[in-house]
Amino acid sequence: MIDTIKEDAQERMTKCVEATKNQMAKVRTGRAHPSLLDSIQVSYYGAMTPLKQVANIGIEDSRTLNVTVFDATMVQAVEKAIMSSDLGLNPMTAGNAMRIPLPALTEERRKDFIKVVRGEAENGRVAVRNVRRDAISEVKKLEKAKECTEDDVRRSEDEIQKFTDASIKNIDGILAAKEKELMEV
Repeated sequence: MIDTIKEDAQERMTKCVEATKNQMAKVRTGRAHPSLLDSIQVSYYGAMTPLKQVANIGIEDSRTLNVTVFDATMVQAVEKAIMSSDLGLNPMTAGNAMRIPLPALTEERRKDFIKVVRGEAENGRVAVRNVRRDAISEVKKLEKAKECTEDDVRRSEDEIQKFTDASIKNIDGILAAKEKELMEV
């Protein structure tokens, strides 16, 4: 029973690290990357659909994204969705294709992005700690129900803490890499 609690905690902590990594990927650096547009939803015949399902997203050069819409009637909707997103991008349309130039980041904007990234990292750490708290409380419930010994509880707490430390170290590594990427000119 304790093993399943530990496995579940480890799996949930891994998911927290992945979610943090995905949130940080959305923060724009100076370079063009197709994942910048992952969060954009387009109204496709009345249903909100992810942009990558209605268009092909590519990289033209280091500062320009290229979006080719599959359905010519959807070009205006895609353009509107990109412009209304919180990314601050202005696509240039020519037929089914769009070029999206990424403006250079100012020093002030880079520092704002670093604050955002640090906040995402802290959210990830908090999520990992919440998983730890839940797992330890489950183990203690087993002890109260006399389903395991006090030594089993101590060993389990130590192992869960090791998972927690490893997950937080991963998040810190992701944060350091993202900060370095943001400060590159």
